[in-house]
Amino acid sequence: MIKVLYAGSPEAARQTLEILVQNQAQNGFEIAGVLSNPPSAKGRHKDLIPTPVAQYAMENNIPVFTPEHLDSAAREEIGKIGFDVLVCFAYGHIFGPKFLSMFKFGGMNLHPSLLPKYRGCTPVPAAIINRDKQTAATIQTLSLKMDEGDILAQTVVDLDGTETNESLLNDCAKKGAFLILGLLKDIDKNGIMKEGIPQKGDSSYTNIITKEDARINWNASAKEIEALVRAYYPEPACWTMEKGQPLKILKAKFLEDRQEFAGEVPGKVLLFSKAEGILIKTKDGILSALELQRQGKKAMNYKDFMNGARDFIGTVLGE
Repeated sequence: MIKVLYAGSPEAARQTLEILVQNQAQNGFEIAGVLSNPPSAKGRHKDLIPTPVAQYAMENNIPVFTPEHLDSAAREEIGKIGFDVLVCFAYGHIFGPKFLSMFKFGGMNLHPSLLPKYRGCTPVPAAIINRDKQTAATIQTLSLKMDEGDILAQTVVDLDGTETNESLLNDCAKKGAFLILGLLKDIDKNGIMKEGIPQKGDSSYTNIITKEDARINWNASAKEIEALVRAYYPEPACWTMEKGQPLKILKAKFLEDRQEFAGEVPGKVLLFSKAEGILIKTKDGILSALELQRQGKKAMNYKDFMNGARDFIGTVLGE
């Protein structure tokens, strides 16, 4: 039976791992170990919390490796198990040649984009921000350069304009898991990893998202801002300034402009509608805020938010 080292860290990667574990026996492989980021300090008491992937592995008695660096000591420790193949999704580190050489059948990586479009660490937000009609769950060979490996398998995912970063990433995680199952089953049957297809077309790259990237520019259109809200949900979450204090807008929809608001300045809170939400003027169109969160407060739907924000109407956000 093939021994697999699974490398990943966030919740979406945990979902992929769960599907692999549940289907490993009938597909000729075993998740014999998990590689994940070290625990991080969270909460008031700075307790060390394992990543979702590491937590799932521990709950299922799978050996867990959480080195700070993939140095010689880490390679020696991991090498004791004798893994045959490396499967990666959102681990967060680039693998060097010495590490990749440890695996008899090499490695494969799940990347949620239509490669070579959106290489890098944030392909899902990029697809949403650009309002693409399609993306994909792509399995590629692990290469020494970021996301330049050959394509082993791919499932195209149609987008309808309602996806959030969270929902789309989770969807790709699940679809990608079943592609990985097929590839591992094929290795078990044929004793070799199938040959991939070189990437074709123009490449583009995505970068780490900063808090400032998520700041709302009210001089953009309502459609652009609504896409940004979805792309950055739940983290880092779109935000603006309200009378000198940060205000997150977590869910929203766009509306067409209305003649009675034609002369209002972008960022002005126009009115509260029980049916439509909290209406905010943009350069082109109206953004309806549906879920909001003030600093230090819980996230609230627009109706509950307005119960404690009687002076909110008329405010110009962003100042």
